[in-house]
Amino acid sequence: MELQAALAARRLVAIVRGSDADAALRTVLTLAEEGIDLIELSLTGTDALTVIERAREALGPDRPLGAGTVLTADDARAAHRAGAAFVVTPGLGAGVGAARELGMPVLAGVLTPTEIVTARALGATALKIFPAAQAGGPAYLKALRGPFPDAPFVPVGGVDADAARAYLAAGAIAVGVGSPLVGDAADGGSLDALTERARAFRAVVEEAAR
Repeated sequence: MELQAALAARRLVAIVRGSDADAALRTVLTLAEEGIDLIELSLTGTDALTVIERAREALGPDRPLGAGTVLTADDARAAHRAGAAFVVTPGLGAGVGAARELGMPVLAGVLTPTEIVTARALGATALKIFPAAQAGGPAYLKALRGPFPDAPFVPVGGVDADAARAYLAAGAIAVGVGSPLVGDAADGGSLDALTERARAFRAVVEEAAR
């Protein structure tokens, strides 16, 4: 898949990490129904690989469904077998190279300029600034864009609706959002509340695109 194009078009990656596999699947399908279909399923969730398999079957072959918290080469290979189209890493572990060998695009976790240079040398498609809030928020993104003006940055960590606006205004290609969007839906919480949050975040990214 063309991950960078998908990030530029959708501007939002939903991060799903659930303690209930059935609820996590319902969360993915609800998000997709609401037009948030660039979704990362964290491998730290319960039965995450099975959820990816079931979500892929339900959504079809073309939806940009990814596997997150990919740490090792085995993680990358398992995600590929399950049907993930891309992988997301918290840092620059062996999962990055293994995913690239499998032809999968990588949203690689970085924090420092040295890590950004390394990630690009490893073939990362886009750069996940993590943890973004603790690193300095939108001001830190602006500082990074000085030496890396064309880098596709995706801030992740502590991104609520207000922060999403600020990051997108500061030049992020997209933002990654977990609990402020997903809430407790992937643990069995309300899908109606999830729908309301999804629509609110959709409004944020649509506003940023104007």
